[in-house]
Amino acid sequence: MKSILITGCNRGLGLGLVQRLTQIKNPPENIFATCRDVTKAQKLKEISEHCNNVHIIEFELTDTNNYEKLVKTVADKLGDGKLNVLFNSAGISTKFARIGNVKAEQLTECYFINTVVPIMLTKAFLPLLKKAAIGKKEFGIDRAAIINMSSILGSISENKTGGFYPYACSKSALNAATKSMSIDLENDGILVACLHPGWVKTDMGGNNAPLDVDTSVRDIIKTLQSLKKEHNGCFLQHDGTKLPW
Repeated sequence: MKSILITGCNRGLGLGLVQRLTQIKNPPENIFATCRDVTKAQKLKEISEHCNNVHIIEFELTDTNNYEKLVKTVADKLGDGKLNVLFNSAGISTKFARIGNVKAEQLTECYFINTVVPIMLTKAFLPLLKKAAIGKKEFGIDRAAIINMSSILGSISENKTGGFYPYACSKSALNAATKSMSIDLENDGILVACLHPGWVKTDMGGNNAPLDVDTSVRDIIKTLQSLKKEHNGCFLQHDGTKLPW
């Protein structure tokens, strides 16, 4: 892939993806990294200062009415207006809660950020993704792809814990959206998949998680590089294993 836009890059997996992509053989020519507040993204700033292919875009993703400005910023930098990969990584989670403790505002906030934002951002960037897909036959990240960061907690059949209503429901909805996107965009040559990064040591995952960020993102990038048409509309683990819905 020559270009990728990753959301939520101030910390955690988004930041880890940016850092790892600058270190791989033949890195993308343009890595667009969004963050809400650049003053709180010191590590990301350090990466961009040493890597001229990393472009930080300070943007509030909940401002869906202003996505046209974000798309124009990316398109102007690309020159040819071709974006190979949109990686919807930004997300939020609430603390574990049983049914007796869940709050309506938690549900609506998680659903908006974890589900509505990726859907609307995908809609906004479709012209750039479709342009990148023109003239290429094989499905994959070197053509055009949309990757939605999901979670095993969004798998209905794998739900063995209960609770987590805001986060789990929003990720299940994102999985459903991913499947619909894969059908709607197949004829345009755009691959769409959702990824479970594993239980990772981040602010969201906590210190008890078995995976560190670098291990997860190494696997994710290998998986991205292996994606083919058969993966369109799939729910994948960080190592490429297919997961049940």
